[in-house]
Amino acid sequence: MALRIEDYALIGDGRSAALVGIDGSIDWLCWPRFDSPACFAALLGREEHGRWRLAPAEAEGVRAHRRYRDGTLVLETTHETATGTVRVVDAMPADDGTHLIRLVEGVSGSVAMRMDLVVRFDYGSAVPWVSRNENGDLRAIAGPHKLVLRTRAPTHGAGRSTVSEFTVAAGESIAFVMSHGLSHEDDPPPIEPRKVIRETTEYWRSWSRRCQGGTPWDDALGRSLLTLKALIYRPTGGIVAAPTTSLPEALGGVRNWDYRFCWLRDSTFTLLALMDAGYLDEARAWRDWLMRAVAGSPEQAHILYGIAGERLLPEIEIDWLPGYEGSRPVRVGNAASQQFQLDVYGEIFDALYQAHERGMEGDEVGRRVGLALLDHLERTWREPDEGIWEVRGGRKPFVHSKVMAWVAFDRAIRLYDGAETDEIVVRWCKVRDEIHREVCEKGFDPELNSFVQYYGSKRLDASVLLIAHMGFLPQDDPRVVGTVEAVGRHLMRDGFVLRYETEDQSTDGLPEGEGAFLPCSFWYADNLIGLGRCAEAKAIIERLLAICNDVGLLAEEYDVARKRQVGNFPQAFSHVALVNTLLNFSRAVGPAKERGGERDADGHAEGRPSLVPAAAHGAPML
Repeated sequence: MALRIEDYALIGDGRSAALVGIDGSIDWLCWPRFDSPACFAALLGREEHGRWRLAPAEAEGVRAHRRYRDGTLVLETTHETATGTVRVVDAMPADDGTHLIRLVEGVSGSVAMRMDLVVRFDYGSAVPWVSRNENGDLRAIAGPHKLVLRTRAPTHGAGRSTVSEFTVAAGESIAFVMSHGLSHEDDPPPIEPRKVIRETTEYWRSWSRRCQGGTPWDDALGRSLLTLKALIYRPTGGIVAAPTTSLPEALGGVRNWDYRFCWLRDSTFTLLALMDAGYLDEARAWRDWLMRAVAGSPEQAHILYGIAGERLLPEIEIDWLPGYEGSRPVRVGNAASQQFQLDVYGEIFDALYQAHERGMEGDEVGRRVGLALLDHLERTWREPDEGIWEVRGGRKPFVHSKVMAWVAFDRAIRLYDGAETDEIVVRWCKVRDEIHREVCEKGFDPELNSFVQYYGSKRLDASVLLIAHMGFLPQDDPRVVGTVEAVGRHLMRDGFVLRYETEDQSTDGLPEGEGAFLPCSFWYADNLIGLGRCAEAKAIIERLLAICNDVGLLAEEYDVARKRQVGNFPQAFSHVALVNTLLNFSRAVGPAKERGGERDADGHAEGRPSLVPAAAHGAPML
């Protein structure tokens, strides 16, 4: 059975990623892309569904601890045994190759080691044909897939797996290099593992040195940014929500989704995290991916896309995998890609506005795409949708969705500063103000003294914590303050904030029960910071940092009863929220204030927007 979610660490190369357990087992790896079928899928099943374990042969009495090399994604796991100590270094080179290196180093005494390799392509279903090439390297092939293992350690077959048994003494080392290739092509060329590990270490450290921190928690900040960098698909700039699928939001439950795709709802949060931490190249690549993805008919805009902008992401269930701790079904693909969500339009325009404010030039094609999107939104903003949480219980007039429709028009107006006399901009102003009035009339419940989940509802939703940060209302508006207090009373569980109460199945159409969604707790802290309640905010930040695993990683949610991380892992949205909250706490003007600006009770910017005219930066990239 797989380990606890928090017992895994991440290694990656900007194209794919692997989860390495504290026991030395790689239980999840999709090659050659994040969204490729897994060749190690024990995470969602058992050993026979694919894994690669490298650890002391005698497990009893072994103490294991691990760390990343400072400022890198190079993982070191140290095993202390009765006979000696050994270190396993795991890395995926950040170059154009597709390799995974496992280097065993003797630290003291001598340790008997064992490697167990079980390759199963297509999510654990395809047993490969294993042979040796002319150089004696191990080769596993099934259909289009091929893995090649190179090592000087002895290996032999054992059933449908490969085993290596060897002893490492102090000062000795043995390397294992696995490379991915296509079965119809020549084997990938060999690499020199020690040299490549050194180069990979320097690559990550060079990237980390660019971080602009200055917070009380810079170690956590840097680790979160490294994790985010690891989830960027380098060829396109797309950022996957997580490298895994079907890790449950409630253990044993059915809320198991494929997160190996790019969500538009994360756009502005991600841009701000990258830009404010000093990573403009990555932010620009994400902005460019966003514009390519949404290009086309505005009626066909999706809420999520593949890492290269793919739109066809059909959801299927894989019945041969029993699921993580029995959590079924296991899903590949995501049917939410076909949903209608108003909030994505606000995310697109807010992301482009924030990028433009930092001098990222647009072009005429982007401008025309933006105009088409706004024309479509002008016709559709009154319609109900599935909302930010992609509910499957039917469309509703979600308050957050309407607020984000307001954001789309507001940011478009600000991008076109100086053109307010133009007929189209005057029309946008009227739509923006109409949306604002409607949300304040229909989305706020005086009895609860809070904005609610959807028009006419008596239920709360943590997404309304973003109202001030979007600039819809000032942070100190009594309605915003009341909403923060109501969320704290009704959605807080042992110090963590739920997205919404799942008991009402009419909302999301699924059985009740899930963990606390970690970004919502960060949003709550952001509101406390904005209200000047910094001591309370710091307590929440410290509580959230305390549930990071031993190498600083967070999943999507936290099970407060079991005190375990749940959901897909590691989760980009959680780490983005962590970065933004640390910066909000530590800077006079953090991402939340940058995003919201100074507004009045009607959602209008105080005075004229203090923008550089669009012409100074080139055409605004709408």
